[in-house]
Amino acid sequence: MNFRKPLFATALVLLVAACATSPTGRKQLMLVSEQQAISSSRQAYAQEMGKYQKEGKLVTDPRVLERVSVITERLVAQAVKMRPDSSKWQWSVQVIDDPKTVNAWCMAGGRMALYTGLIKQVDPTDDELAQVMGHEIAHALANHTAERMSTAMAANAGILAAGLLSDKPGQAMAMTAAAATVAIKLPNSRTAENEADQIGIELAARAGYDPRSAVTLWQKMGKVGGSAPPEWLSTHPSDATRQDRLSALAPKMMPYYQVAGARPTYPVRMGPAGV
Repeated sequence: MNFRKPLFATALVLLVAACATSPTGRKQLMLVSEQQAISSSRQAYAQEMGKYQKEGKLVTDPRVLERVSVITERLVAQAVKMRPDSSKWQWSVQVIDDPKTVNAWCMAGGRMALYTGLIKQVDPTDDELAQVMGHEIAHALANHTAERMSTAMAANAGILAAGLLSDKPGQAMAMTAAAATVAIKLPNSRTAENEADQIGIELAARAGYDPRSAVTLWQKMGKVGGSAPPEWLSTHPSDATRQDRLSALAPKMMPYYQVAGARPTYPVRMGPAGV
């Protein structure tokens, strides 16, 4: 009995059926539920923070923690307004002492981390740091963690189907893996980055942070980035492309920023960090 066609058909049905819509109206492939992504992220975050704690790499300087907490709490307050269900997330943030790493991230469910390399090498203003954290929070709001997990599953499903249908499974698997990387992972990842830029700059503006700082942030990022691969080989937009897009978005965000500056912004107090 030939099992190849039924298995291939099943894979196609799953890929077509498992769709969702992002906050910007973009169609997303979702083979993993957001709750599954949150559960997996919770475990991964606890493991990562436990490792950093043992290594003594969790920052305890109250001045650094206060600055990061105030900014992220104001952003979270706006995130909850944008997605009321995210009020149930266990929002938290840790600062990791790693001067060489210029990065920050936010997992599904609101668990965040910021590396000291970004603070020391980029030297962001509060407005610029808010753009960084707003961008990362936007990834969580748009369910990008589950989307990345789903993309990986879809890529594996394609490899399996090709292997089953080909007379040379090894060759088919290699070809399909390469196609999945270019046709699925790179475009989706770039789109997710652009989407996070769009949502993040709005979050920051509504929280009272100048949207024009998104442009100055990436000007600084470009100076510390060093040698970068061509944009078409990267999962992120180039610094120049990003600056152009953010420059176009900033004027549209100014009304939110002006309204936020005219009234007090009440942050949402986040829970204990690290878990």
